[in-house]
Amino acid sequence: MKSFTEELWMEVPRRRGIVSIHADIERLVAESGVREGLALVNAMHITASVFINDDESGLHADYERWLEDLVPFHPGSDPATGGYLHNRTGEDNADAHHKRQIMGREVVVAITDGKLHLGPWEHIFYYEFDGRRRKRVLVKIIGE
Repeated sequence: MKSFTEELWMEVPRRRGIVSIHADIERLVAESGVREGLALVNAMHITASVFINDDESGLHADYERWLEDLVPFHPGSDPATGGYLHNRTGEDNADAHHKRQIMGREVVVAITDGKLHLGPWEHIFYYEFDGRRRKRVLVKIIGE
């Protein structure tokens, strides 16, 4: 069995953003030489996510609105005024931790005939919830 590991470095200049990493993952699958196997794509930070869905800007805007409705950004730490207890640590990113929990940590994709085995509209994304610094995405490919 082959094993291939690579890290992608991300630096989203805004607090939040969705970045397509699909072409990077396709390239790494090709570099790995794995014809039949699995690709794990994992956000290595607790305020970021990797997810699969449609590459459509309206959907991405809907995610932003939906997540902000569920867990609004609030830099304060007083729950009485909408703040988060986590922000008492000096951080202002409690909402980012919650958003990551909702969107998930990683995806696992089958590799068939040396290609990602995805549905017709499926696309791989990195979703940053507390950006403006370098973060990593782990790509681990195993198979034959």
